[in-house]
Amino acid sequence: MTQTISTNQVISQAAGYIVSDMDGEKVMLSIQSGKYYNLGLVGGDIWDLIKEPVSIEHIVQSLQSIYDVSQIECEEQVRSFLEKLKEEGLILIS
Repeated sequence: MTQTISTNQVISQAAGYIVSDMDGEKVMLSIQSGKYYNLGLVGGDIWDLIKEPVSIEHIVQSLQSIYDVSQIECEEQVRSFLEKLKEEGLILIS
């Protein structure tokens, strides 16, 4: 069973990815595996926010200042997105 990411954990980008903006969406390529990822618009915003180590709480607050979304919904979506990034080895968690 995989442990879910908790709100007090600190998230940051893992190294080894080439990232580019394409029509407002972030896309990235894993140098090691050659896998391609499309993070989308909001996913790209999250990727930018985790350039430096940051808490989920900070990510949620930052997204709420940009998008019209409730704290609960935003936190659920952010956590779900980060879980996917974690599965792919795209983020570091401390």
